[in-house]
Amino acid sequence: MDTSGRLGGMTRSFEKVGVVGLGTMGAGIAEVFARAGLAVVGVEADPDALERGRGHLEASTGRAVAKGRLSEAEQAEILGRVTLTTSLEDLADADLVVEAIPEVMDFKRSLFTDLDRICKPSAVLATNTSSLSVTGIAATTTRPGQVVGMHFFNPAPIMKLVEVIHTVVTEDGLADEIAALARRLGKTPVSVGDRAGFVVNRLLLTYLNHAAVLLENGLATRDGIDAAMRLGVGLPMGPFALLDLIGLDTSYEVMCVLFQESRDRRHAPAPILRELVTAGLLGRKSGGGFYDGDEPASSRADGKPSVSSVAVLGEGADEFAARLADAGFKPGYADDADVVVALSHTPVIELAAQLPHPSRLVGLHLVGDKVAEVASTVLTSPDATRAVEGLVRIVGRTPVLCKDRAEFVVDALLYPYLNDAVRMYDSGYAGIEDIDAAMRLGCGYPAGPFEMLDALGLETVRDGLRALYAEYRDPAFAPAPLLDQLVTAGVRSIRDLP
Repeated sequence: MDTSGRLGGMTRSFEKVGVVGLGTMGAGIAEVFARAGLAVVGVEADPDALERGRGHLEASTGRAVAKGRLSEAEQAEILGRVTLTTSLEDLADADLVVEAIPEVMDFKRSLFTDLDRICKPSAVLATNTSSLSVTGIAATTTRPGQVVGMHFFNPAPIMKLVEVIHTVVTEDGLADEIAALARRLGKTPVSVGDRAGFVVNRLLLTYLNHAAVLLENGLATRDGIDAAMRLGVGLPMGPFALLDLIGLDTSYEVMCVLFQESRDRRHAPAPILRELVTAGLLGRKSGGGFYDGDEPASSRADGKPSVSSVAVLGEGADEFAARLADAGFKPGYADDADVVVALSHTPVIELAAQLPHPSRLVGLHLVGDKVAEVASTVLTSPDATRAVEGLVRIVGRTPVLCKDRAEFVVDALLYPYLNDAVRMYDSGYAGIEDIDAAMRLGCGYPAGPFEMLDALGLETVRDGLRALYAEYRDPAFAPAPLLDQLVTAGVRSIRDLP
């Protein structure tokens, strides 16, 4: 089993590993190393914290035994490989030390200064930070070339992704050695440069923050946005349910780190995040956040909509009208129907303004096969919106009520996320396959951003971003230059680049 790399012509071996900080994450990391057969030294600040760390290890491996994934003998072997201590001095002969203490830069820098003094000269020092500058941490040591990021995901024994972060001064080959070690642990490593948030948090938290901004702007409701992204895109959770799971305080802090580095307006934490955090509403861990421990409320309308004639306009109108006719609704004309449904992926206010009864027109954007975005213009009557909401349910889709804005809900959230991924790749600090793998494995997404781009079409996404930029005038919505150039050149997939 060759898991070592080369440094100065000598073989580097990782057989004894230190883990500093034995909270849920640190204890999980220690367990991962011990499961792979490595000797582990776990360090905590005091005896009480050390006992809590021991409890995390015993509970985690105990759950694996209960589920039949480990035998009691295997559990004993794993725990036997972990030595627990309150002294950093016990890390003097470790080959690798992974730091997993709280996300406070001053704490981490102080710890790395101590580790640099204590650990042998050949030891590699790694930080499990999820968003802080690895370069800033490395700068406190006399061995910045031997400092990397090794970002595990929670729960570490289960999640397969490890982000391996290299800095501008990381020794040649070291990131590859750490990636090889991650594979030895049964993980999938992705190699990224040292940018705030790395891959997963930089893409994920920006999308989640964007959802919070759209909620504040009244584009759609909390439940509507969550349903749109879960059912329309196939994501495991909607953005607000996921924010509550992550913790609003954690999300807020990551956004602050992102904004501090980029000064991009989309990285500025949404005011509603700050307000909820200040009020102590941190998500699931505090019993309330965007949700108060409740499930998404049902907005299901009872009974059949009180309209008889429906006019359907736009691409796909015949099929939709036929389904309504089968349900007992009479086809009508736009001039005199009780309600007018305009199938469209763009705002419909201009069409409404041309009708004799603009209050009867409602935009409808069909997303996948489960969702229909119900777009109300400034002229749409509440009765018309309710009627179309009911019609959508009759044809077997979940309605998501929203304002008549560029790209409505799903595409307004999805396209900037994809644009961010293109910019990330074009900047050179993460590859296409690594970015896709990171979002699939780190977030449980059904596809990575470049896989989504291929499915949607580069031109479709480029044009959607242009529409968002025209409406909101946010520079981040302008198509990435690479995306624009690919479409202009007639390239169908970013993977076709030489």
